[in-house]
Amino acid sequence: MEYISLSPSNIATEHICCAFSDKKCQQSYQAKKDWLTQQFEQGYVFKRLNQRAKVFIEYGPAETAWLPIVAPNYLALGCFWVSGKYKGHGHGLYLLNQAIEDAKQQAKLGLVAVAGRNKNHFMSDSKWLIKQGFVVCDETADGFVLLCLAFDEEPVLPSFAAQLKSPGLVPQGCVVYFSNRCPFAEYHATQSLRESCEKRHIPLTVIKLDTCQQAQNCPSPATIFSLFYNGRFVTTDISACMDSRFDKFIQA
Repeated sequence: MEYISLSPSNIATEHICCAFSDKKCQQSYQAKKDWLTQQFEQGYVFKRLNQRAKVFIEYGPAETAWLPIVAPNYLALGCFWVSGKYKGHGHGLYLLNQAIEDAKQQAKLGLVAVAGRNKNHFMSDSKWLIKQGFVVCDETADGFVLLCLAFDEEPVLPSFAAQLKSPGLVPQGCVVYFSNRCPFAEYHATQSLRESCEKRHIPLTVIKLDTCQQAQNCPSPATIFSLFYNGRFVTTDISACMDSRFDKFIQA
């Protein structure tokens, strides 16, 4: 099958895999396109299957990644997703190999990815990446891992940013961090979650990460969406914002 790369010249007419049919997320869908357009100037890459499907990979220089990591001269994976009937046909391996080849051509030290010790929503599958040769080079108390595929035998390994090792105080009630890295995040963080919290009389603090610097200083590695409750990290699952699922996460 054919794969295509998005760029400033075609992003207006090409879909970006997620939320293309979700009318309530149309504004944040466009915001993700705008975000991508800005990132292309930093060497960011978005490759996808040329189908109406969620089969794609995003990556770019770690120095400008919207992630709280320290990984000089690495490429950092962003969203990496193969869904539904497209699983099991080699698409994930093909897309990952494309990123590896790009990294080698750019004389990078390797690839780095933020994931969960267990599978986290809106994050790469750590078990699958480890099968492809990635190793855990850092982790947090909240269950996040930093995975690395280094090309050198004695590599300089990446790490999480310092604030993740000694996080500051998080306000009481619900606190959500999100960015336009995902077309679902803004609508649900600002609408669904607000409605769920108001219904339960829970104070809510919404923090949008508008710049790379803000994302790199975030107290959570999950800069797409991170939900905290009374100082405790809860989930990266955006569906937790919805009234029908909110209690399940908060009471866990």
